Amino acid sequence: MDDTEPQTAAGKVLWHFSMSLDGFVAGRNHTMDWMTGTPSRPGLVREYVETTGAVLGGRDGWDAIVDDQRPYGGEWDGPIFVLTHHPEDARPAEGVTFLNCDVAEAVRIGLDAAGGKNLEVFSPTIGRQLLERGLIDEIDLHIVPVLLGDGIRLYDSPGGEPIRLDRIGAGDPSLIVNVRYRPAATNVQAGGHME
Repeated sequence: MDDTEPQTAAGKVLWHFSMSLDGFVAGRNHTMDWMTGTPSRPGLVREYVETTGAVLGGRDGWDAIVDDQRPYGGEWDGPIFVLTHHPEDARPAEGVTFLNCDVAEAVRIGLDAAGGKNLEVFSPTIGRQLLERGLIDEIDLHIVPVLLGDGIRLYDSPGGEPIRLDRIGAGDPSLIVNVRYRPAATNVQAGGHME
């Protein structure tokens, strides 16, 4: 399977996550340590640092961040918007604005602040709401070869209707993407049994 083309700064609303093979974008309690030690293609982080103009996230994710950590390991610096019903009790941080408005208004504010670059959505809940309203331009996923089994899912809509997607790139946009993995040797004990 070929990798995707490099991301472009085109004023898009980009729902962007690294995701486990079983569909989680964060572990229990929003932990992200499961992503460490997994390499990505060279230049990938720089690509997003250069094409991201603003970030829109949710309150649960914000509250789980330690030491007001910035996206992309601190390499990116720009406006962050956190959508919350209770901005008055949010932990303030430099460059972070807390919004209490409709998600469509939050997108308008974020796109204005992005200055022609992309608005990255770092929230499963907000992303789902925007997708249902037709306000997501692209979903950009980086599949990490790990099975978490529990955590925060990218898309959770019990009772909802399926949403069909078209793959971006060359070829038939409706084709299934095939990936193939095997358990890493670190998971196997002597005798061939999983830990």
